[in-house]
Amino acid sequence: MANFKDIIGQDNVKKHLQRGISQGNISHAYIINGETGSGRRLLASALTKTLLCENPTPEGDACGVCKSCLQTDSNNHPDVRFIVHEKASIGVDDIRNQLVNDITIKPYSSTHKIYIIPDANKMTEQAQNALLKTIEEPPEYAVIILLTETADTLLETIQSRCIVLNTRPLDKKEIKQYLVNNLQMEPERAEIAAGFCQGNVGKAIHFASSEDFQETKEDTLRLVKEIDDMDITDTVSIIKELNQRKGRINEYLDLMLLWYRDVLMFKVTKDANILLYREEYQAISKQASLRNYEDIEKIISAIDKAKVRLNANVNFDTAIELLLLAIKE
Repeated sequence: MANFKDIIGQDNVKKHLQRGISQGNISHAYIINGETGSGRRLLASALTKTLLCENPTPEGDACGVCKSCLQTDSNNHPDVRFIVHEKASIGVDDIRNQLVNDITIKPYSSTHKIYIIPDANKMTEQAQNALLKTIEEPPEYAVIILLTETADTLLETIQSRCIVLNTRPLDKKEIKQYLVNNLQMEPERAEIAAGFCQGNVGKAIHFASSEDFQETKEDTLRLVKEIDDMDITDTVSIIKELNQRKGRINEYLDLMLLWYRDVLMFKVTKDANILLYREEYQAISKQASLRNYEDIEKIISAIDKAKVRLNANVNFDTAIELLLLAIKE
């Protein structure tokens, strides 16, 4: 499990939690809200580790060396419970069996007993109501941490009885620096990953270290550089290729979006140094000279529309065909 000092960004959330730990003013229930990869689990694990630590630092962080810290690091602490579920949703029985019926048992070796619900937004209404009764009158040693992508989908009664902490997208420079310094990544690759991930460090780490991502990037660059010269046969072939990789289609679309944003930025500024795809300066310069501002903005809008259509389960081939035609036009 992480220490607070190891988490990049999220300074407001870290300060709130560490101040509460140092002052002995910890809530019995937290909602940590933000998209997957934004640091929710790291924040929950740092809070857990520090609350259970035998010798926390004056700043409100875990010492990292006591027995309790070693147990939490190995996911073997007797006073930590992760709520798991086998079905698509978290049912009332999952909450009752793993939390409600267990929370009355006092901590085994610590002053706190901590329950973490990783997919809290997947709780059924019945499960939330079962949890609500416990949140309203919890044992003083209990801390319940709900991790969610969409806090506003939880019952208002749940939200009102928890401290809601929202993670924020990180600055691109913060993510690039982390990838270069901590993962020894080449600066150019780190910059592409940082730009691609839209402030989500988890996504940046995943894609920057993934060979699939490199392949996706190369395929995308080939498409956006050659699409103006493609005929109908080529377009059909592209649609078939993308269909075979539809599980990664959002990556393709995000990378295309970054490309056309570069084209737009270069058309406005003529400054190659601000481009994300700086190594593709010549191709970007060419497209910027061939397209007017309205054309580029229409393409960016078409990519966004393709995302919406695919999320709405519109036929894959149709959505991609409409996108490619919009770009060519």
